[in-house]
Amino acid sequence: MQSVSHLLMIKPSHFGFNVETAANNYFQQNILGNHQQKALKEFEAFVTLLQKNNILVTVINDNNDTITPDAIFPNNWISFDEENGIFLYPMFALNRRLERDESILETLKRNFSNQKITDLSYFENENKFLEGTGSMILDRINKIAYASLSPRTNKEVLDEFCRLTTYTPCCFTAVDSTGKIIYHTNVMMCVADKYVVICLESIKNSVELNTIKKTIEHTNKEIIELTLQQINCFAGNMLQVKNKDGMIYLLMSTTAHQSLTTIQLEKLEKYNPILHANINTIETIGGGSVRCMLAEIV
Repeated sequence: MQSVSHLLMIKPSHFGFNVETAANNYFQQNILGNHQQKALKEFEAFVTLLQKNNILVTVINDNNDTITPDAIFPNNWISFDEENGIFLYPMFALNRRLERDESILETLKRNFSNQKITDLSYFENENKFLEGTGSMILDRINKIAYASLSPRTNKEVLDEFCRLTTYTPCCFTAVDSTGKIIYHTNVMMCVADKYVVICLESIKNSVELNTIKKTIEHTNKEIIELTLQQINCFAGNMLQVKNKDGMIYLLMSTTAHQSLTTIQLEKLEKYNPILHANINTIETIGGGSVRCMLAEIV
């Protein structure tokens, strides 16, 4: 199934502006002040929204003894696969590597049927990175791994993941409205069961553009296009999920929801209801949105 019914979220202990990731995450804004309490309120309200809609969420507290300002975004260091087990990923920023906490991992292993661990973090020794489902957008039904190559998304590591999981890589390069390389694929793309949300105008290479359009068309999913301006509002950072009763929802932030046109919303709601959360502090300071906060437990 494309959409999972169990999500992992990490409750942050030291949320704040991460200087180490700001080098290539242009969504971050370094606003003075302590943003931990505001981020916690947004985090808890988001968890409540999911639980009210009968979506299963496992919340684990971040390690209070380790300074990890981006711990709220677990999908970059861990992913779950029913067939292949747990994957750990090589991370660009040194302080983000601390998020691969052994105590958190042990807790997760106890609640996941396939406890096999594949650790790709050794690629950090070669300065090659693949930041989980931030770097890759997985079409689980068709076993395709879409990836926009960047300093945080290395093709060699992607190919190794695909070799281990029998996924087929579909690579391209995407840029933002200023021409800078988009650091994570989930900024500009979301794959759902019957549609793909994507900012095609961010892909400037005509051969790559044609390839990705044909690849999506061959999966019989509808393409719902976003603009570069909507990408700036985190509109690509969406995730389709399923609740305990099998009802499918599309998750996004309120910022993203407000950026969408009536026509886009109608196309999306034709397939599933939308749930959106106000996480303005998390988006502004952390440079990530709803999808980044969710690791899917398959």
